[in-house]
Amino acid sequence: MAKLTFNMMTSLDNYINDVNGDFNWGQIDEDVHQHANDAQHQVGLDIYGRRMYEMMIYWETYDGSVPVEADFADAWKSVDKLVVSKSLKSVSSDRTTLIADLDIEGMRRLKAKRDGDIAISGPTLAARYLDAGLVDEVSIYYIPVVVGGGTRMFQVNNKLKLERIEERSFRNGVNFIRYRVLN
Repeated sequence: MAKLTFNMMTSLDNYINDVNGDFNWGQIDEDVHQHANDAQHQVGLDIYGRRMYEMMIYWETYDGSVPVEADFADAWKSVDKLVVSKSLKSVSSDRTTLIADLDIEGMRRLKAKRDGDIAISGPTLAARYLDAGLVDEVSIYYIPVVVGGGTRMFQVNNKLKLERIEERSFRNGVNFIRYRVLN
């Protein structure tokens, strides 16, 4: 059975972007990027909503000019991707399947038939699986900035109890914390 993980970069006030939709305040230096690369190498399936997929498609044609970023691009391209969107008409990356919906039972079946990690990115899409108790772990890169508004990382309707299972501080002030979701 696969482990479902919800992974995001967030400001200290828990926004994944600011009120303008920007996330250029992220402090992703080589150490942080390498940590994210190592995590991406463990993923067997990435699941995105439309907005996250449109942001991540960048890696499909990345020019490879920065070695640590090229490593991430290679890892991203080597993983199967599932895009859940009613509005997107097509996808433009290899190893990518587009579906209109992935309901709770569909996610249960997906977790049951796969091995390894399934990583979900995007707070709107992840909220339904968090509320249903299907997410096993939450990983957060806390960027030392307060943006005051934007898209909240957690858009759940239910209380979540989390247990810290990993923590790492980086020289640039970013803190990574991985939590087990307690049901």
